[in-house]
Amino acid sequence: MRTVSLALILALAAQAAAAQTIAPDRLKAHVETLASDAFEGRAPATPGETKTVDYLVGQFKAAGVKPGGKLKGGARSWTQDVPLAQFDISGPVSVRVSASGDLAWEQGREVALRASQLTSQVDIQDAPIVFVGYGVHAPERNWDDFKGVDLKGKIALALVNDPDFETGQGDFGGKAMTWYGRWPYKYEEAAKQGALGLLVIHETAPASYGWETVKNSNTNTIIDVIRDKPGEVHPVLEGWIQRDAAAELMRRSGHDFEALKRAAQSRDFRPVPLNAKASVSFPVKAQKIVSRNVIGLVEGRSRPDEVVLYTGHWDHLGVALPDATGDAIYNGAVDNATGIAALLEIARAFAAGPAPARSVAFLAVTAEEKGLIGSEYYASNPIYPLATTVGVINMDALKPVGPASDFTTSGNAPVTLQDELIALATTRGRTYSPDPRPEAGSFFRSDHFPFAKRGVPAISFGSGQTLVEGGAEAGSAWSRAYTAERYHQPSDELSPDWRFDGIAADAELLYALGRRLADSDIWPEWKAGSEFKAVREASEAERR
Repeated sequence: MRTVSLALILALAAQAAAAQTIAPDRLKAHVETLASDAFEGRAPATPGETKTVDYLVGQFKAAGVKPGGKLKGGARSWTQDVPLAQFDISGPVSVRVSASGDLAWEQGREVALRASQLTSQVDIQDAPIVFVGYGVHAPERNWDDFKGVDLKGKIALALVNDPDFETGQGDFGGKAMTWYGRWPYKYEEAAKQGALGLLVIHETAPASYGWETVKNSNTNTIIDVIRDKPGEVHPVLEGWIQRDAAAELMRRSGHDFEALKRAAQSRDFRPVPLNAKASVSFPVKAQKIVSRNVIGLVEGRSRPDEVVLYTGHWDHLGVALPDATGDAIYNGAVDNATGIAALLEIARAFAAGPAPARSVAFLAVTAEEKGLIGSEYYASNPIYPLATTVGVINMDALKPVGPASDFTTSGNAPVTLQDELIALATTRGRTYSPDPRPEAGSFFRSDHFPFAKRGVPAISFGSGQTLVEGGAEAGSAWSRAYTAERYHQPSDELSPDWRFDGIAADAELLYALGRRLADSDIWPEWKAGSEFKAVREASEAERR
């Protein structure tokens, strides 16, 4: 009689565990609860946060998951405190521009100004306006949109995205957005250049979302980490301006918007002072708050210090400007109650299955909608060392439209973790489709990014576009409609026609990926040419 080895038994058990199913009804129930009006849009430091955190902890407990936070009094906690600074515009916004006559710009219409992080009262009088192209300073690409211009006391206007966006070719790698194309970079660079303010010019295609999304995301509460020197990162005035308002301003200054945009696509571009001045005033209420990341853990049986990490953000935009129907609750059903639902059910599957060799942690982060702040805080203050974090699997805005024959990731990361996912998907009859909108810069917009830039192999999963029922056309139509009509709008609510069997299939695939990592000695790596490879390799000794 042949003796079956313990290793084989464990391998077979792991395979059986990887094959277990995740219930669509459970996923739907999570979304229905988290995206209900009772949770008030799940904004940080609100009653909606309290309800959300209590719900997540309750669900982890019910699933048999252990608390995974920092040790307190000999026991692990369920949460990680995230100290933050919160800023709100607390009164009327006045924007008046002098440019061959007077203009009055309305908050939420021509402009979407953010609460200043440097003062309790923004009071700018007759500040000159300067067009700075794409607002990029990239010495390694021999690119400088500022050319030494003195921006002290001035407001800069910058185009969104990269100089390559319009033509799809050039010094920034073509259509795919780089970090230089993202608005947080542009604000920070403007501050470094000494600008009093920066307004990003909105156009739907290069921004990858419409004005409603910009308005809703920028005119409500602004949250940031607490900084010793905020002026090094933020100018006094930050915000967006509608394309047509910017074009009219340029016309009154004797310039053509499209001509200036074409000029900005060349490294020879020089800043263009406009014959215009702006006066802006509004009061700001600033306060310190504490929000929370929620952390669950399934402890490894033999290598508990090596950790596979699943992430997803629990927050959304809370209660803010009402839409045309009067609805002011930004429920965030797709973004990101779906991802949190998958996180909870993957955690349940791990807790119900055989104990993995490595530990598996489940991190539901706060304040993603305010700039990946919860994940940034964790990555700066990790509960589990980043050097021995095997990889990060992020879930954000999964599609409730039924099963797809493909899947995608944000930004097509050059990392072997993605190769592992593709190989597993192939065994399930699913194919990998590269990010369909690399120009949207999705790689920099989800909670895996703070880990990636610190060297941890990390991906953000995206549901497929080619639906089993309806094909690519149906999947693309749903995505376009969601972006235009629901994304960051009160209408992102649970719909009776939504299906959760596709999200269940996504969650099962991601469970299988985490199980493979947790029951192996695989250490995913960044591939040659990745900007994150050297950072990871610097900690290689800690993984031996």
